[in-house]
Amino acid sequence: MSSFSLQNLFKFALFSVVFISMATLAIASFQFRVGGEGGWTKPTGNEPETYNEWASRNRFHVGDSLYFRYSNDSVLVVNHTSYTNCSVSNPILKFKDGDTVFEFDSSPQPAQSPMEDGGSNDEGDGWDSIWGPPPHNSTIKQAVASYFMTALGGMLVIMYLLM
Repeated sequence: MSSFSLQNLFKFALFSVVFISMATLAIASFQFRVGGEGGWTKPTGNEPETYNEWASRNRFHVGDSLYFRYSNDSVLVVNHTSYTNCSVSNPILKFKDGDTVFEFDSSPQPAQSPMEDGGSNDEGDGWDSIWGPPPHNSTIKQAVASYFMTALGGMLVIMYLLM
């Protein structure tokens, strides 16, 4: 007969809760690599798609992040008015390190537009990224979360029966 001490039971329950929480967070976000393997570069006109087209193919949510790899340039985050007017004089954020991760970490905003410093959004340097909460039909995330919650419930029932 195996014996479970209350201390071991508590450790197991705590580990289970931490594991489930971490798994749920890992499922809830995604990092997009802007520009693919080539990184964030000034468009030449020979690209198969513009940054605007790329952004419109993707849906960004709170918790997602954009990874920019670039050289001899910077990435700016501007509001919708600045983007529309091609104004980079008052950016919300400015990155110049060549290796930037921008995380969507606040409530949804209709137009956060990264663009190259000194570039023109008419040339395709900037793009609108409309993002918001996950869609209600994200069945894969729900299925995985449901699996973990069911497993946690099953472990708790087994621990209760063994006490």
